[in-house]
Amino acid sequence: MAQASHTQDLTFAQLSALARIEEHGPLRLGELAAKECVTAPSMTRTLTALRFGGLIERTSDPSDGRSALVTVTRRGAALLLRLRQERSELLTGRVARLTGEQRETLWSAVGILELLVTPEDES
Repeated sequence: MAQASHTQDLTFAQLSALARIEEHGPLRLGELAAKECVTAPSMTRTLTALRFGGLIERTSDPSDGRSALVTVTRRGAALLLRLRQERSELLTGRVARLTGEQRETLWSAVGILELLVTPEDES
């Protein structure tokens, strides 16, 4: 899905971080790095590209002035919405090519697939 959808020049890591910020934000850099299972320096590089693209913004953490929080901008939210719509349309077209029996098998597997993509601490 990621390879077939039409994204601009964002990497998988950048798109993943952007979606994670939207889902759990506002977040501190360290919290986001832990959720993405990467180091803080790696996350800093990822966020720099997103910030320069106008997709996220950094604000001071009201509970700790030494820290910053990252949030998704309207532009970033619009990008995620468009990307999700593109991927949904793509998937709908591909599922339509399946036979009825294949669609039933796929539907039966959805619960199992959700278990595979859900971290243990969230299940």
